[in-house]
Amino acid sequence: MAGFFTKLVQRFTKAEIDWDDLEAQLIAGDLGVKLSMQIVEDLQAQARKLHDVDIVEVTKKHIRALLPAYTTPLPPLISGKPKVVLVVGVNGTGKTTSTAKLANFLKKRGNSLVLAAADTFRAAAVEQLEVWSKRVDVPLVKGPPNADPAAVCFDAYTSAAARSAQFLICDTAGRLHTRHNLMEELRKVQRIVGKKDPTAPHEVLLVVDATTGGNALQQAREFHKAVPLTGIIATKLDGSGKGGVVVAIQQELGIPTRFVGTGEQVDDFAPFNADTYLDQML
Repeated sequence: MAGFFTKLVQRFTKAEIDWDDLEAQLIAGDLGVKLSMQIVEDLQAQARKLHDVDIVEVTKKHIRALLPAYTTPLPPLISGKPKVVLVVGVNGTGKTTSTAKLANFLKKRGNSLVLAAADTFRAAAVEQLEVWSKRVDVPLVKGPPNADPAAVCFDAYTSAAARSAQFLICDTAGRLHTRHNLMEELRKVQRIVGKKDPTAPHEVLLVVDATTGGNALQQAREFHKAVPLTGIIATKLDGSGKGGVVVAIQQELGIPTRFVGTGEQVDDFAPFNADTYLDQML
């Protein structure tokens, strides 16, 4: 998102603002049609009263009002049972790597956890998570090749409970949000872990590539229909000239961005901070 506000300033310094062009630039920044129209309408209303209007400040005000003031971390359950976190998303978004980074993040904060390699359709995903689990020193539960992902999560919950682990993080299969059968499988995972704890899963985090713009918003819509999402993990925010899709997802679906991946290393992962996000847009 770096440079987004700078581009606005450079493009719209003239006295007469091309409102259609401004709206197009806001939409191009992945802020979404609805929010972009609201910002332009607010600017037009102010321009009628003032000779000069600050496009950047009005845009920032609208974005900041949508984003939560504070991103809630993932606290353990008061009951002492494992908190079940499903990590979902399409292939290529960094889902498995984000799962490992989340495990590392929680462990460094003193939490105990177990990982479940429930992406059984892609053998490389199990191997990848196995390598990560050793690097971050977190127990991993996996099944045989092509195992039922729901069964893997069920067994992983049993293991997590036996270890008195505070978290169970399940890396589910990367799937196209347009494939009905795969989305049904995700619902099955949800039902099966619910047999262990009726309140589970407690978190469903969708990993989105911030550079894919409107496609990420469509992914959020479809996954949210299948298994209600509780948060977003946004990857590649550091290298994107856009990134406004996290705002669009928040506005349309009410799903907050909980974490951001900012690089390739295991520690390049942090809770989402709205003020930092807006600063990076400069």
